[in-house]
Amino acid sequence: MNTINPIITAQALDLTFQTNDGPVHALKDVNLQIDKGDFVSFIGPSGCGKTTFLRVLAALEHPTGGTVTVNGMTPDQARQARAYGYVFQAAGLYPWRTIGGNIRLPLEIMGYPKSEQIDRVKKVMQLVDLEGFEHKYPWQLSGGMQQRASIARALAFDADILLMDEPFGALDEIVRDHLNEQLLALWARTGKTIGFVTHSISEAVYLSTKIVVMSPRPGRIRDVIVSPLPKERPLDIRDTPEFAQLAHQVREGLRAGHDTAMA
Repeated sequence: MNTINPIITAQALDLTFQTNDGPVHALKDVNLQIDKGDFVSFIGPSGCGKTTFLRVLAALEHPTGGTVTVNGMTPDQARQARAYGYVFQAAGLYPWRTIGGNIRLPLEIMGYPKSEQIDRVKKVMQLVDLEGFEHKYPWQLSGGMQQRASIARALAFDADILLMDEPFGALDEIVRDHLNEQLLALWARTGKTIGFVTHSISEAVYLSTKIVVMSPRPGRIRDVIVSPLPKERPLDIRDTPEFAQLAHQVREGLRAGHDTAMA
């Protein structure tokens, strides 16, 4: 029998922001378990709390109710233990540093020896297929390559968890498809646990082992859909009836959540 190994748990999680116009209920009674090696996508309408939940995991926001653990620790403890890497919507590379320098930055801050910094940068640049670009500057790379460099930076200190906030949303469809393929290959090679925010049903279905469908604010989990698709997924799997059925299930969950909110 396989032992389930939860990496992230949320129980009765609430988050309310206090604003000049009154309280904003961003998350309400969120209960979720993410197991080791899962690729979990969060999908829902704008403002439903997808990014907020990811930010809670990363200790960038603090809940006002309930509990959340990351690798058995509080999010603040997990941040201090470097338990996760975080990839933002924009690549966020410093223009005055080379690509290698950008990837190396968190290692410098953490005090890794110079020789280990060099080894780790080389390794993660290979993982994201950026070999030979270490001495280039961000402006010399395409948007897709910059985002791969951002992923490499998040991987540099070899955390077990990778949190990704709609990292490919600003890219064109062809580049996005290519990066989706590369991300799946990277996930298969590294065995990371990945939390991934997206607005794209197709992207969520293609990438994920689990799809978390969220309702409009206050953000609740409407459904957690376990994917029946095989772990190895060529792009043309999107043309199969199984893929279409799964996409339909996600779409129906989003529609039901919207209809409930409007009622």
